[in-house]
Amino acid sequence: MTEAIAVKDLFFTYPDGLDALCGANMAIQTGETVALIGPNGAGKSTLLYHLNGLLHSHSGEVRIMGQAVHHKNLKTIRRYIGMVFQNPDDQLFCPTVFDDVAFGPLNLGMKNDEVSCAVTQALDAVDMKDYEKRSSHHLSLGEKRRVAIATVLAMSPSVLILDEPSANLDPDGKWKLVKLLRSLRQTKLIVTHDFDIVHALCTRVIIMDAGRMVASGETREILDNKALLATHRLAIPEDELCNLNT
Repeated sequence: MTEAIAVKDLFFTYPDGLDALCGANMAIQTGETVALIGPNGAGKSTLLYHLNGLLHSHSGEVRIMGQAVHHKNLKTIRRYIGMVFQNPDDQLFCPTVFDDVAFGPLNLGMKNDEVSCAVTQALDAVDMKDYEKRSSHHLSLGEKRRVAIATVLAMSPSVLILDEPSANLDPDGKWKLVKLLRSLRQTKLIVTHDFDIVHALCTRVIIMDAGRMVASGETREILDNKALLATHRLAIPEDELCNLNT
């Protein structure tokens, strides 16, 4: 099976001296839906920025659909990979929903009729086809999330990366999002602290801590290992949990 995402021995240090990635390794196969979890400061965001070329490593390699990520081929890489940020307002800045979803295809050089077709298909995929003339800023958070996903789908990516997709959604909005993501056939990497989302969508979980991957396994295997989760600040340690219950 083809590796949709391959990260090998990735190191990165910020100008202030912070070592954010310390030999990160990760492989995600085409068609997988994988959760990346870890405590704050683990290096998850820094890793994501390397996957679409927003940051470049001092040492190591990143490949997307077999293509190495480097300055010369970023346009190609960004057609393969679609990133949905935690805050949809970071992606929605045009006067109408249509304009927001059309922005990417237009920048890829598509013709007007191709852009219209791409927008229609993307909005239909996220069940927002009647919202083309609406302002994104007047939508609910759940609706904004759907439009943000549509802005990525309009460019026909092979891989979707979603950063905290369920953040601040109410239960109804969260499960509508689950249903939507289940319907999408792309390879998906989901960065989240929401274990409900992990259980509902992901077949595999990777734990990241201190700039490297420290565990990987089937979802139930990882999430049932309370000691492992507590070690990496992802669950309350058993002794603390006992104290809370007394």
